[in-house]
Amino acid sequence: MINKISESVAQALAEVRDGSTVMIGGFGTAGIPNELIDGLIAQGARELTIVNNNAGNGETGLAALLKAGRVRKIICSFPRQADSQVFDGLYRSGKIELELVPQGNLAERIRAAGAGIGAFFCPTGYGTPLAESREVRVIDGKPFVLECPIHGDLALVKAERGDRWGNLTYRKAARNFGPVMAMAATTTIATVHEVVALGELDPETIVTPGIFVSRIVRVDRVATEAGGFRKAA
Repeated sequence: MINKISESVAQALAEVRDGSTVMIGGFGTAGIPNELIDGLIAQGARELTIVNNNAGNGETGLAALLKAGRVRKIICSFPRQADSQVFDGLYRSGKIELELVPQGNLAERIRAAGAGIGAFFCPTGYGTPLAESREVRVIDGKPFVLECPIHGDLALVKAERGDRWGNLTYRKAARNFGPVMAMAATTTIATVHEVVALGELDPETIVTPGIFVSRIVRVDRVATEAGGFRKAA
């Protein structure tokens, strides 16, 4: 019987190795799998390469992983914002490597990995330092830069509902990079707020089929200081 439900975050992350490339879903603070990131910190894997749209906000989530000294390199499109002090400090002191990728290119490089595409040409970045040392071709009179897929050893994503086969649905903007990262990684671990019986998810609403998911963990919604619950982003 296929059952991809893990009893705990710790159990789901037990096999993460040092030096892994870890894709983490999220766009800013929307759809960040904070419980899995906290679990990764506790698990202890080091020298990680992180793929995310951002480079952490404040002192929690991805920023906490950076602060713990577990990340060797980050691949992202938007590393700096008002509260990116953890990344800023590490980068300025030479303690972390940055690969800056335009946002559309980042999404497409991840999607290409999941789709089995060897490489693709894109006009974005041509004529800038981002295209240095890259192959350039002129197609229909327009220059294009060669972009290679980004593969992950592990993807951590936040979903809304799932079943024991690993089929996932998402809530609004929390979807963002999750589906393409799930396809591009060797192992995908997802948190869900609700585990449902097989057949309860409408097939038309399943965004990530279970074939791309290795393990799921049910997590509670986070209580707010006001005593209510913070809705899933």
